[in-house]
Amino acid sequence: MSTIEIIPVAGRIGAEIRGVRLAADLPAESVAQVRAALLKHKVVFFRGQQHLDDLQQEQLTPLFGGKPVAHPTSLPKAGSDSKVILELNSQHGGRADSWHTDVTFVDAYPRASILRGVKIPAAGGDTVWANTAAAYDNLPVHLRELADKLWAVHSNEYDYAIRKGNPTLDELKHYAQFSSTVYETEHPVVHVHPETGERSLILGHFVKNFVGYSKAESAQLYSLFQSYITKLENTVRWRWTEGDVVVWDNRATQHYAINDYGDQHRVVRRVTVDGEVPVGVDGRRSVTRSKAKKKVEQAEAVAA
Repeated sequence: MSTIEIIPVAGRIGAEIRGVRLAADLPAESVAQVRAALLKHKVVFFRGQQHLDDLQQEQLTPLFGGKPVAHPTSLPKAGSDSKVILELNSQHGGRADSWHTDVTFVDAYPRASILRGVKIPAAGGDTVWANTAAAYDNLPVHLRELADKLWAVHSNEYDYAIRKGNPTLDELKHYAQFSSTVYETEHPVVHVHPETGERSLILGHFVKNFVGYSKAESAQLYSLFQSYITKLENTVRWRWTEGDVVVWDNRATQHYAINDYGDQHRVVRRVTVDGEVPVGVDGRRSVTRSKAKKKVEQAEAVAA
């Protein structure tokens, strides 16, 4: 067995793990080291994992504490041996260039995400992660007390490229599928991590409003709290190469895919690990407010 090296990439978040060939049959001692590094550093990076295919990537999920779970609205990659793998293809609207935590519009959102670089631009296309536990710890005491009491409504009725104007037909189709069923879920803004006991912030672009606050008031509160999450000291930036695998604790991070690579082709594939319903500092659990099929116009009609 090769020796595992865990090398911090930034001061508050992120570590590269060397000496590991990811596989479902990874030795128990190695699994324990990787899991401990993930909980400590929030996101871990593995270079040189070109041996993985879609199904082998899906089979990694037990290493990170759970079962693979399909995205609730987006379709898995067509023709793949995996029934849950989600492909983010820049040529078909897959550019998640906004700060978010994955799938927070459902109650038991994923505990972890496993992302594999398949086709990477020659330059650009990095991803940035932020440590939401460090953000909470660095809030001024009165803001921390406010955050402890706040609840927010999260929804997948989020317009992605449409918000920027002049969306492409592929982007409209992507949005139509993504919001084909509209979810609304109430989460505590601060939740207690079930494994580490740390408190961290549940925010990101799926937040629609804060419970008991107007849309305008919610926007100001959101901007304030997000500014602590995305403070540079709380972030790490990864320069992808093909075959990289990145795993992050989705309960203690947000991330942003930088859209700076123009017409270059970027493809990454993601598998998520099933999660559990968050618990706030007062012991209350997140609740689903609504789940409704949405009659979405055909993208061609919208584009017209």
